[in-house]
Amino acid sequence: MTDYIIQILPSMIEGLGVSAEIFALTLVLSLPLGMLLALVRISKIGIFRKIAAAYIYLMRGTPLMLQILFIYYGLPLIPGMEVQLGDFSSAIIAFVANYAAYFAEIFRGGIQSINRGQYEGAKVLGFTYKQTMWHIILPQVVKRVIPPLGNEVITLLKDTSLVYVLAMNDLMRVTRALVQRDVDTTPFIVAAVFYLVCTFVLTKILDRIEKHYAVYEE
Repeated sequence: MTDYIIQILPSMIEGLGVSAEIFALTLVLSLPLGMLLALVRISKIGIFRKIAAAYIYLMRGTPLMLQILFIYYGLPLIPGMEVQLGDFSSAIIAFVANYAAYFAEIFRGGIQSINRGQYEGAKVLGFTYKQTMWHIILPQVVKRVIPPLGNEVITLLKDTSLVYVLAMNDLMRVTRALVQRDVDTTPFIVAAVFYLVCTFVLTKILDRIEKHYAVYEE
């Protein structure tokens, strides 16, 4: 069994690399987009607020797999949209669009949980809106949103397996191919270990971040 694991490890590590790349790019792009959406969602401009709310509702109300398939297979069928995106580009667009909506609602909840008196106090002290958000509000928001944000980040890690529908050689597709080829369930066990280790590392990182921002407790 050990020899077999050593034999399949290079292929599985390569698949893990694809999954990790999707995970990292999605996180880097969807977090700032989610914050922007949250700010638009609570803005005083009604039309922008409604558009943001509709977008968030659409992304959260439909399955991520459907969104992946629509972007890859559906967009080229729309008149004027005859450009065929690659599998990787389609996956990234779908993941970022989906997770930005979830992150937006988490950020919105965090921002709205801050006592309004802090905004007024900052205004009295001469802080601009940008300074108030950056130096007073956002550090507290980060502290409050880390637990729900962490749950979504771990879900994202596992959701990367959905790209198998685009025939991308991610960890799950490589695992399934090895199981079918060798009629052996060992690749499933190895894949599970990979996911568990990644989840453990992410959890520890999130715990460290949460402790770092604990000083911003009210």
